[in-house]
Amino acid sequence: MARYGQVFKDKAVARLLPPESASVEEVAHELSISTSTLERWRADALSRPARERAWTAAARFEAVLATAAMDETSKSAWCRENGVYPHELEQWRAAATQALAEPEDARATHRETKADRRRIKELERELRRKEKALAEAAALLVLSKKLEAIFPKDKDEDA
Repeated sequence: MARYGQVFKDKAVARLLPPESASVEEVAHELSISTSTLERWRADALSRPARERAWTAAARFEAVLATAAMDETSKSAWCRENGVYPHELEQWRAAATQALAEPEDARATHRETKADRRRIKELERELRRKEKALAEAAALLVLSKKLEAIFPKDKDEDA
């Protein structure tokens, strides 16, 4: 019997619950889990308070999009329906905005890219040198063991 972690279960159940509301059969097929197991997990999750339910990244983004054009009153009503605090919704919006802004901000300049390539080449060269040295040391060790097997040392010679 397969055992799944709580994080995996929460993510699977989050796909079944609103706002994503995927079908049990679809999620069961994607995750290779029986539908009865997913239904049991969903029943357990629904028996818990809404505050403890997990929201997937896609579901959080959908929530941000759905509430973006709402005024404070309707946004608060939406939050009460879905068991989300308004400040959580604001955190999700900030995280989505930051995630969308990062690729442009994180791009490296041409000079940084060139320096990175140079550093990678140096590291690869050093790695090859160390691999050769390690192979040589291993070969010498094998040869010394073979030599010792052919010409064993006598205890009389040492003294």
